[in-house]
Amino acid sequence: MGEPRSGQPDGVDDDVTITPYRDGPLLVRGPIRLQDQDGSEIEVDRGTIALCRCGKSRVRPFCDGTHKLVRFAAPSGAEQR
Repeated sequence: MGEPRSGQPDGVDDDVTITPYRDGPLLVRGPIRLQDQDGSEIEVDRGTIALCRCGKSRVRPFCDGTHKLVRFAAPSGAEQR
């Protein structure tokens, strides 16, 4: 194996992946720092989080599944212009 990135031990992945789920949240995998618009940190206590895209979650910015109740619709990929 090559040199680990960012001083991480071999086998530890420090890449972040954001996956928009069709009609659902943005799934964020990897080590992130989440902050509000004023720069205050929002605690993230796990390696994978779901961020709300529908705007109706009661635990924003995190997803609570409300998108299913409000029939939120959005593609997984980029929308065509």
